[in-house]
Amino acid sequence: MSQDRTPIVAFHSLIPGIPAPQRADRSGLGILPTRAFRYCDAVTTAAGFGWHVTAPLDFSLMWDGHEILWTCEELEHEWMPLGLGAVQYPHFRARFDEEVPEDIRGFSPPFLTGLPEPGVVQMWTGLFVRTAPGWSLLSRAPANLPRPAAYEQYEGVVEFDKWFGPLFTNIRMTRTDTPVEINQLRPILQVQPVPQFAYADAVMNSATTTDAFTQWGNAEWDLYREHVVGPATVEDHKPGHYAAEVRRHRRGQGCPYAAMAAAREAAPAG
Repeated sequence: MSQDRTPIVAFHSLIPGIPAPQRADRSGLGILPTRAFRYCDAVTTAAGFGWHVTAPLDFSLMWDGHEILWTCEELEHEWMPLGLGAVQYPHFRARFDEEVPEDIRGFSPPFLTGLPEPGVVQMWTGLFVRTAPGWSLLSRAPANLPRPAAYEQYEGVVEFDKWFGPLFTNIRMTRTDTPVEINQLRPILQVQPVPQFAYADAVMNSATTTDAFTQWGNAEWDLYREHVVGPATVEDHKPGHYAAEVRRHRRGQGCPYAAMAAAREAAPAG
């Protein structure tokens, strides 16, 4: 595939039959309040930014304060200690060794890996990822969905344009002796494309803070009148002014990457 046809993010499934990543849902899988869905573009944009990734199978974890145990249907729900070792996705190693080149046999990625930090386990999604040059992937818990009570997830930014590797998440258990079910009814991850310049030091170190009362001029106060005073003084004030303005701007501006994708699809192969 030529570089001009490379998608921003390409997912590669190594485990046959697992759910494919899905475009994240602006309604938060229907969980967001109706008023937020109708009027709060900031919330719905965050909820719909990226792709939802589910676990490759239903399984359970439990932390006794010392070690992590795990089980799944294949184990007939018998709790097995994970320790600081790693376990394979059920029956995956044999299938992997059958399919891959001879020199790669024996190097199948582990499904679960116990980490040295107390109560922390790494879970592989069954996916590898490749991003276009200059793009990274932010991996995090799904945006604006209720957080599980018994575990948290670390966020990470991975430059998959330089490293062709597995997409995983690190899970930190927060309760002891409490079984935690991770299933495919809800996504475990939301992954979001991020241009690498966005977190470069030059950008991160360039933020400024001003004192409004001493440093704002006519331009800032005019914007304040437009965006705060005006909507608040309209006799028939309707919610969702910001959302309407943003949607109007998007329709007028269009999406450059959508245009690029359309142009690539229309171009003859070569």
